[in-house]
Amino acid sequence: MSMIEADDVLATAAAWRAAGEQVALATVTETWGSSPRPAGSRMAVTASGKMAGSVSGGCIEGAVAGAAMKTIENGSPVLLEFGVTNERAWEVGLACGGRVKVFVEKLS
Repeated sequence: MSMIEADDVLATAAAWRAAGEQVALATVTETWGSSPRPAGSRMAVTASGKMAGSVSGGCIEGAVAGAAMKTIENGSPVLLEFGVTNERAWEVGLACGGRVKVFVEKLS
């Protein structure tokens, strides 16, 4: 993801917040091996189900969006980790051989 795209996700998230939406932001914090998106990649999720950006090119977005919804509800940030050594990685589709950490926080 280029910096322009990352900035677009932040701008979109800010616009959603300004419009009254509750928003969570997911950011790739670390990657190892073959990861679909580099560290710094972002995805914004609203309580109403809108999404912008990408943290994995599609393979873990559903799981991250679910965690984002919980973070919006309870306000607690969470650090998610997906990898091929983690059985959950296959469930969510991260079978590319890498590992990725994603930090999810609610925007206030």
